Amino acid sequence: MNHQDALTAYIAAFVAELYSTGVTDVVVSPGSRSTPMAMVMAEHPELKVHIHVDERSAAFFALGIAKATNRPVAILCTSGTAAANYFPAIVEARYARVPLIVLTADRPHELREVGAPQAIDQLHLYGKHVKWFAEMALPEDTDEMIRYARTVCARATAIATGAPSGPVHLNFPFREPLIPRMDENLFQLSERPKGYVKVHNGDLAIEDGVFVEIAEKLKGKERGLIVCGNLTDDKFADAVTQLSTTLNYPILADPLSQLRSGLHSHENIIETYDTFLRNEDAKGFLKPDVVIRFGAMPISKALTIFLKENHTADQYVVDGGGGWRDPSSLSTDMIFCNEVLFCEKLTSLSMNKASLAFLESWRNLNKLTKTTMKQVRDIAVLSEGRLFYQLADILPEGATLFVGNSMPIRDLDSFFHNNGKNIRVMANRGANGIDGTVSTALGAALYSQSMYLVLGDLTFFHDLNGLIAAKLYNIDIHIILVNNNGGGIFSFLPQSEQPKNFELLFGTPLNIEFEHAVRMFNGNFTKIQNWDHFAVEMNQSVEQSGINVYEIVTNREKNRDEHREIWQSVSQEISNFVNGVQ
Repeated sequence: MNHQDALTAYIAAFVAELYSTGVTDVVVSPGSRSTPMAMVMAEHPELKVHIHVDERSAAFFALGIAKATNRPVAILCTSGTAAANYFPAIVEARYARVPLIVLTADRPHELREVGAPQAIDQLHLYGKHVKWFAEMALPEDTDEMIRYARTVCARATAIATGAPSGPVHLNFPFREPLIPRMDENLFQLSERPKGYVKVHNGDLAIEDGVFVEIAEKLKGKERGLIVCGNLTDDKFADAVTQLSTTLNYPILADPLSQLRSGLHSHENIIETYDTFLRNEDAKGFLKPDVVIRFGAMPISKALTIFLKENHTADQYVVDGGGGWRDPSSLSTDMIFCNEVLFCEKLTSLSMNKASLAFLESWRNLNKLTKTTMKQVRDIAVLSEGRLFYQLADILPEGATLFVGNSMPIRDLDSFFHNNGKNIRVMANRGANGIDGTVSTALGAALYSQSMYLVLGDLTFFHDLNGLIAAKLYNIDIHIILVNNNGGGIFSFLPQSEQPKNFELLFGTPLNIEFEHAVRMFNGNFTKIQNWDHFAVEMNQSVEQSGINVYEIVTNREKNRDEHREIWQSVSQEISNFVNGVQ
């Protein structure tokens, strides 16, 4: 059989198996060496092929699809630096536990390290940032090699989706000519046509005896906390709130835990801890003797410090992905178990509730803090705190809220409070970078209704070219652009006390008129004048399609002062309350 037939059969078998393993979306960046794979993918009747010319944005776009669907997504690029541009998104996928199947085309072995164009060393290109790497064999059309291609594909998908999920990398060397032979029988497989090998991934669990032991240890622990970070399991909210009711332990819910929104019980959910745990009186009043933690590390630095200061408490870290999420080395028990299963088992075994006193202390301080923080509604000028405080009110039912890193995600943590709406909150908190935010949100928007992206001006600038996906695929997105002309978060850090080169090194004002860039992608741009104008635009947003950018101009220094005034006001009320109780 000639080269073209071998090339076609080998790649077609791989692509057919890719779909059989559950991959329905592939993001392709055009290139020459990846031609055979791209052409075969485009011919598959069930695969959704998304073209994105910029590999960096393409990978983040795929990341967003995978985050929204909880399914693996494949990305394909040509050889050379195209593959290197995938790196930031792969790093994010690795730490955020998002399944990506990275397919890079490569020069054949005889063209490596000999000065051939567009040839770099792609072996283990992403190092330890992928769960698995395989250098694929050159295409052949023998029964053994077809089985090999299909088996590697099934293995790659299984590894990508197995706990903890993450990226895998397959490197495909292709010789010229690169054009496959297209015909109507392209994906007909004579052997096991519905999939060559199924890999059965199971949830991590611990023995029943360990649950009994934990339940016994919790007896008499009157000052218990449940801390929930980023989690995406739809069943977790009901399971953990039931556990909280059983134990009488408050739940400190990070905004990415999906616990602050929804129809589940909010009775024991504490959401303003980032504010009141800055107060020394509150921290002394609320000292726990046991902490049960689920999900990724919470956003709040105040909470992280509080947990570190209570290192003598028993701290259980429950991780269904079998990772080691304990940056402060605080855990007394590392439990590799599915989070929902853990909650359900422990709920069934825990017969003795703690007294309500500790839970009521947290509830009271949470209520007092929320009441005091209402003053943010009185800020007449456009401000970042008030924006995030009002998000739960202004977003439509069922909306998806994607939040950029740096200052926006921290304001979300502080000001986005419990609500009964079904609002899904997303962010790139694996590596916590600002790159690729627009592209990730657009990828998620493909499978989300009413996508609202809130981000700062530097983050928006960093991924402006990602807007091309919305233009090409008619993706609806509402972007609330908080423009404080620079890096707002640095105003809260010690660098701000060194004014000499602060603006040069950290403030980094860009002075960009973003309207011109938005119009370039056929987007709509609105500069918000005041809060009434913002309310009108948000009410009308549900009817708007395409790219819609709403710019809110704020002042970095005023924003810092407003935050500090609110924190000081809350702190005073908290101290008065605590000292009055004790």
